[in-house]
Amino acid sequence: MTISLPEVNKKILGYVSLTFLGYFTIGLSLATLPIFIHQILGFNTIVAGLVISVQYIATFLLRGYAGKIVDTKGPKVSVLRSMLFFALSGILLLLVFLFRSQPLISLSLLLVTRLFTGIGEGLVGASPINWALLELGDEHAAKAISFNGIASYGALALGAPLGVLMVDHINYESLGILTCLIGILGYLYSRSKTPYQVISKKTAAVSFRRVLLTVAPFGICLALGGLGFGSISTFMTLYYEHFNWQNGAACLTVFGVFFILTRLVFNKVIDQYGGLKVALISLFVETLGLLVIALAFHPLWTLVGAALTGLGFSLVFPALGVEAIKRVHQNQQGSALAAYGLFIDISLGITGPLIGFVANNVGMTGIYPFSAIMVSIGFAVVGNLLYNRRTKLA
Repeated sequence: MTISLPEVNKKILGYVSLTFLGYFTIGLSLATLPIFIHQILGFNTIVAGLVISVQYIATFLLRGYAGKIVDTKGPKVSVLRSMLFFALSGILLLLVFLFRSQPLISLSLLLVTRLFTGIGEGLVGASPINWALLELGDEHAAKAISFNGIASYGALALGAPLGVLMVDHINYESLGILTCLIGILGYLYSRSKTPYQVISKKTAAVSFRRVLLTVAPFGICLALGGLGFGSISTFMTLYYEHFNWQNGAACLTVFGVFFILTRLVFNKVIDQYGGLKVALISLFVETLGLLVIALAFHPLWTLVGAALTGLGFSLVFPALGVEAIKRVHQNQQGSALAAYGLFIDISLGITGPLIGFVANNVGMTGIYPFSAIMVSIGFAVVGNLLYNRRTKLA
């Protein structure tokens, strides 16, 4: 049965809205927690980076498990569990802020909160993409991946400034309450949707480790590109504080807006030119954006740099993701997307302590030159992959 393009878009949006709800809960506290840890609790930037990164470590550990659930029980089970963990993280976040007069207790609770948030992210991850593909078919993979990214980064872009406004005009505790409510809303919405499962076929079993190795070349490039986003999302508010500038969360919003616009305007370029070519150009633009931030002498220029970084990073995930899932059987696509997603978790997981180390030893001004260098290495690796492919075809 042929489905019209508007109907395809509607169905994909119905699934990736679950991604939006999950990442919106993450975004709510994203811009406020580094300042809370550093200024309210009194810990240094390395500790702040480590605590933020616990989420991504947990997500990393859950990716394989989530992929297995998707391939065996269907994506609905994975999404339902993720929403429960987001709701629990909201309850714990409320306790974190209530105990802020006792820094060690508050920090300990925050570590558990970040762990639960990471589990929720790991479970929701690629599950809505797989849910869409099970209903609509693999031919819509690039669109589903792109829409899912719009949902996730759009949620972060909206959630981060809203979280700052809530802290400024209400209180910290309101973040925990809203996070819990959104998790509950996501759970109820997920329950209302039709479950789908992969129809098992007689195919040779492939270990998650083998799938991971198959997608690793693309995942490594993704991880290097992810350092740019990680440095903006984790440290931009502290970077602004260092220069006594106002509203550092605006950078994350600008990043998100250009990230979304790029995917909407250039949504067909991956199918037209191929994933590796698109990823090569994207990483170059991302590097340029980080260099603009590094050289900025006024907050307006950091917004320009954030816009370029969002424009560049936008298509990296779907461009390399499409290349990655081409290399596995349909029955392993859930595991392949989970394995591929591991690399962005690794990237964001190490960004906190790594950038925190740079900030602590080189200074805040060293953050973005360092990030630009790391992303440029990703550009070089993609260039090498593209060169090797052309050599083989020649």
